[in-house]
Amino acid sequence: MDIVDELKAFVATAKTGSFTAAADQLGVSNRLTSKYVAELEARLGVRLFQRTTRKVGLTPSGEDLLARAPALLEDLDELLAQVAERTRGFMGGIRISAPVTFGETYVSGMLARFAEANPTLTFDLRLQDEFVDLASDGIDVAFRIGRTDTLSIKSRKLSEMRSVLVAGPRYLERHGAPSSPEGLSQHSCILDTNRRAPKRWGFRRDERDFVVEVQGRFQVNSARAAVELAANGFGIAYVPSFAIEDRVSKGAVVPLLQDYVSEAVQVSAVYLEGRTLPRKIRALIDFAAQDIKTLGPSL
Repeated sequence: MDIVDELKAFVATAKTGSFTAAADQLGVSNRLTSKYVAELEARLGVRLFQRTTRKVGLTPSGEDLLARAPALLEDLDELLAQVAERTRGFMGGIRISAPVTFGETYVSGMLARFAEANPTLTFDLRLQDEFVDLASDGIDVAFRIGRTDTLSIKSRKLSEMRSVLVAGPRYLERHGAPSSPEGLSQHSCILDTNRRAPKRWGFRRDERDFVVEVQGRFQVNSARAAVELAANGFGIAYVPSFAIEDRVSKGAVVPLLQDYVSEAVQVSAVYLEGRTLPRKIRALIDFAAQDIKTLGPSL
């Protein structure tokens, strides 16, 4: 019998606490899982579990094996994948999560560029502005904007993003442009509810911070929608620079208060803690880290 199957059955049983749950996890029968574990015990000449009618518990020998077996299996999987990928490239699928506007304006294009060099990979891009649960949703890697507080995930910084004040020409003809952040309180502002504090806009100039309370008729949970409302003359929007795309160059919106800068917000790739990162996921994150640099100040 293959010792790899025996070790996988042992690890699954130890982590789930029963042969039935381990069998479900491995996609094999309860009887086969029990057989694998019994053969591993016979191979080693020790008992790995104390069996009762309700559950199984680890013996001291079982605890020693569990301390190292998962890492050994992960290393073996990594080695086999590495050897196979040298000849046939990365295989299988990658499930990705990203915020809606950032996903539409950047991530989708980045994935297309990565896909050109990896023709045997498939991609499942899920766009939503709420932070997803990577484990329950089966997400391999998520691109996030802003601080990530979850302890169960690892994060790699890719870049920084700043926001820009914009308004449409029609609005500026009617109401004029603010000359300072304080003047925003006298204008109709379009609130992006994806921001942590939609009604508090912060700026910095000459080592001095400015925080302004704003208000307006429109609240939206899309930076792109906020830009469109601004372009149609409904107020001033404060949006990530990537959401503007070509709207400035075409004259649809005009940047305001360019002597003031917004707080830099981190753009990161995040993935689950406590696992060996598959080579295809690591390759995607490395590619994104290099690719995103080409955006420069436009991000």
